[in-house]
Amino acid sequence: MAQLLSGKDVSEDIRQKIKNEVEHLQKRYPAFKPGLAIVQVGGREDSNVYIGQKVKNAALVGVDARHVKLPNTSTQQEILHAVQKLNDDPTVHGIIVQLPLDTTSEVDTHLVTNAIRPEKDVDGLHQENAGKLARGDLADCIIPCTPRGCLELIRRSGVDIAGKTAVVLGRSKIVGAPMSNLLTWNHATVTVCHSKTVNLPDVVRTADILVVAIGKSQMVKKDWVKPGAIVIDCGINSIPDATKKTGKRLVGDVDFEEVKTVASWITPVPGGVGPMTVAMLLQNTVEQAKRSLNTVLESSTWRLTPLELKLKSPVPSDIDIAQAQTPKYINKLAEEVNLLPVEVDLYGKKKAKVSLSVLDRLAAQPDGKYVVVTGITPTPLGEGKSTTTIGLTQAIGAHLKRNVFACVRQPSQGPTFGIKGGAAGGGYSQVIPMEEFNLHLTGDIHAITAANNLLAAQIDARMFHEATQTDEALYKRLVPESKGKRAFSKIQFRRLKKLGIEKTDPNSLTPEEVTKFVRLDFDPATITWQRVMDTNDRFLRSITIGQGPNEKGKTRQCQFDITVASEIMAILALTTSLQDMRERLGNMVVASSKAGVPITADDLGVSGALTVLMKDAIRPNLMQTLEGTPVFVHAGPFANIAHGNSSILADKIALKLVGENGFVVTEAGFGADIGMEKFFDIKCRYSGLVPNAVVLVATIRALKMHGGGPTVVAGVPLPKEYIEENLELLEKGFSNLQKQTENANKFGVPVVVAINGFATDTQAEKELIQKLARENGAFDAVICNHWAEGGKGATDLAKAVDKACQQKSNFKFLYDVSLPIEEKIAVIAREIYGADGIDIKPEAQEQIDRYRKQGFNDLPICMAKTHLSLSHDPTLKGRPTGFTVPIREARASIGAGFIYPLVGTMSTMPGLPTRPCFYDIDIDPDTEEIVGLS
Repeated sequence: MAQLLSGKDVSEDIRQKIKNEVEHLQKRYPAFKPGLAIVQVGGREDSNVYIGQKVKNAALVGVDARHVKLPNTSTQQEILHAVQKLNDDPTVHGIIVQLPLDTTSEVDTHLVTNAIRPEKDVDGLHQENAGKLARGDLADCIIPCTPRGCLELIRRSGVDIAGKTAVVLGRSKIVGAPMSNLLTWNHATVTVCHSKTVNLPDVVRTADILVVAIGKSQMVKKDWVKPGAIVIDCGINSIPDATKKTGKRLVGDVDFEEVKTVASWITPVPGGVGPMTVAMLLQNTVEQAKRSLNTVLESSTWRLTPLELKLKSPVPSDIDIAQAQTPKYINKLAEEVNLLPVEVDLYGKKKAKVSLSVLDRLAAQPDGKYVVVTGITPTPLGEGKSTTTIGLTQAIGAHLKRNVFACVRQPSQGPTFGIKGGAAGGGYSQVIPMEEFNLHLTGDIHAITAANNLLAAQIDARMFHEATQTDEALYKRLVPESKGKRAFSKIQFRRLKKLGIEKTDPNSLTPEEVTKFVRLDFDPATITWQRVMDTNDRFLRSITIGQGPNEKGKTRQCQFDITVASEIMAILALTTSLQDMRERLGNMVVASSKAGVPITADDLGVSGALTVLMKDAIRPNLMQTLEGTPVFVHAGPFANIAHGNSSILADKIALKLVGENGFVVTEAGFGADIGMEKFFDIKCRYSGLVPNAVVLVATIRALKMHGGGPTVVAGVPLPKEYIEENLELLEKGFSNLQKQTENANKFGVPVVVAINGFATDTQAEKELIQKLARENGAFDAVICNHWAEGGKGATDLAKAVDKACQQKSNFKFLYDVSLPIEEKIAVIAREIYGADGIDIKPEAQEQIDRYRKQGFNDLPICMAKTHLSLSHDPTLKGRPTGFTVPIREARASIGAGFIYPLVGTMSTMPGLPTRPCFYDIDIDPDTEEIVGLS
């Protein structure tokens, strides 16, 4: 009499082991969650039962099972689209398509199952998995669930498969064919039988191991079976049985009652192979989730191929250097840093957008080291922060062979065509192609321009309509009737909630509620939202709008800002997800009502549309340095009225990609008193990221200026004090570097001073700064020559940064956001600028009081002051003392999440100089090469 091979018991044992394994992994990696997607087309009742069992069992072991149900009218293309979405979802590790498909359309089932990515094909039906199984590559394929369950049951009998004669009755792609392969590669001698096999009972009778999957009820009889054989019955058939309530019962392809008298082991039906199939489905899913986890854990192993630099002396122009280097195709670079093809959208061959889904895929990956590059108070010429950021990155990646990402801002076309030029770095430390970096890139700035101006247009349009229509007319237009029905749009429910109106039927609002709903009642004097464009145009700094004959005299004074000054740009840089961006855009305050109530983009009904315009811009842009190391270029907020840093999202994705032993180098705009302070107190506050080191860029030239040297003017030759050795002037000017070092140390972050060397600097001058910096709070001070030598010229800096990052981070914020607005401003002025205090002007105090009343007190502060001095006065160099900072005005970027006090007059629309940069910019019509960019 045969012993029972109970699939129910064995599967329960397997499920418990799976559950224990999942729980163990989740303790080590909390983000670990195996995901299974079951695609069903139509609604066959038997399929519903099977799917219900799979979902229930999945939940018991900690697998997140998702039932994707498609209507029976689904076309082949719609089914393939659903499968592709799951292929692209990093939270889904296994996909099965429930067969048979219940559809009224003509669908190629083989095409559908082959559309599943092989590594997610937990049914093992993809031709790649089938091919590998047939070839014997068992470790490199997914084994179909039923054959794998059968093999496990055979092993549980204790019989050694090797050398046994096995017969598989049935040759289906789902059971028979893969079962024969599986037994073959476990060293059995296998015969596959089917309906055309001659002398079928005689052949079956040779089997030591018999697996039956023929689809005919009770076909295999006692005299077909070799005494002592192991019999695995994969069949499940319904036959009439008057003794059952349903009038039928389930049986297998084997006559169980007969065969059990001759077999040594046998599986029952039900309770045999069926439960094992579900258990193996879960086992396959968990194994693929583990592989995905291992891929994440190994994703910090890059295969980066640096690009070789061919250095020249004297150093050629920036654009000549950039165009002399042949960049890698961006898809190649993406592959080198372990980005998946589905995570990268190519914009041509040299740049790409990277999906935010990387953060989900790499959630278990520890972050790398986080380094911010800042500078002393600069001369009008700039001291090379961007060049240092890129040079340091090239040194870490191409020379120290460590994983590294640079994260930099996208430059505005205003400065590019105006006086400053581009911002790709300089010399042999640049982002390439620098032409694309400095121009349109992937259109993010244009998206911000479009979104900003859509909101500006709605402000004036709404004021116009409120001024020219009754409440009833406004309501009819805002909530129009369609086919006899009226309904609020999704965004209008936000407005109703804000007003405390809980009704959902537009016809149920009282006249008073209608008035509250339709009347934003702008106070025109409080409008802070301006139109923007990405061009320097001084004549748009003040304009009058509404002068057309159809605007009925509704004129208003306003202005244009440059696009990077838009609050939407600041939001792009500070957002942490698409949902977060949607909320921030909706929360933007554009004005107040006459009753002092803040009016938001949500109130204007436009925030959903703004998010749509920004849906691609939210993804960071992937580029590369001259030496082939990766760069994220993303966002470019104005460094005065905004925080002047690249995006949180770029930093977060980069930190995951580089891994625990890698580095992310990002740059903060202007000097440490502005960009760095905002990086710490605003960007790090919203990101939750902890910085490991500060690189503080200094030049001999700037320090001499701070020591009392002559005025430095762009476009004018430098006075002799800056090109001849002058240690006395240099030592006096060190006070600025000393103060900026102190500022960084206030946040508990080690400071490495990067002395950006120029050809006119003497060795004695460089060594003096090194000595003074090390004696006054710097972790180290390093002389760099990355402009002339690329990464090679910054290797000492890279080594110093590596050592600094090994120190324990004692990072802390400068102030508590719950302090009164005035006190937070005063803390920054005293601690960072060195002021005696602040002087808040009446207009600014009125604005601060209004923000506090409106509930905006607990926001961080983003000081808008000159970058040319630690004080508010650009003429005060070095380390000024004995001054009071005047607060002339206070504005709020509620969507971005900060209050920005204005210390002086702050222009948000630059003007073109007498001779703009564009005089030198042109294109060769034959080669299409751009010339003259700098």
